[in-house]
Amino acid sequence: MKKVILSVAVIAAMGLTSCKNETKKVEETTATEVSKEIAMTDLSFGVRGNCGMCKNTIEKAANSVEGVTAANWDKDKKKIDVSFDSSKTDATAIHNAIAASGYDTEKVAGNEEAYDGLPGCCKYDHNMAMNQSGEMKSDDHSNHDH
Repeated sequence: MKKVILSVAVIAAMGLTSCKNETKKVEETTATEVSKEIAMTDLSFGVRGNCGMCKNTIEKAANSVEGVTAANWDKDKKKIDVSFDSSKTDATAIHNAIAASGYDTEKVAGNEEAYDGLPGCCKYDHNMAMNQSGEMKSDDHSNHDH
């Protein structure tokens, strides 16, 4: 009779231990997901450029920065949308990488040597407006012919 009661108590204790471990694992997973979400940052800023080749170079430069998960430059608006992990990089590093590839951003002038090495169709006007709204498209096309 005593043996039966003892084995029931041992089984009950084991059951409680496994429940505690499962609860702990769920909490850890949730905490990790939340911290990843908080670290992601979306940013938009102006970048001068002219054509599809510019788009490739500008986006490649932005994507070369560790932590950048997406980059999309809009040729008409002269603007880039970037998503990045702010625990790995910041806006300044992205501006610097684009400028190093030869393109002016709102904060950093493009590297002159890199600009000189760009194809002719990519030699943009250093005074062109950046981060435009969509309405200025007609002006954009007149600049494109010069």
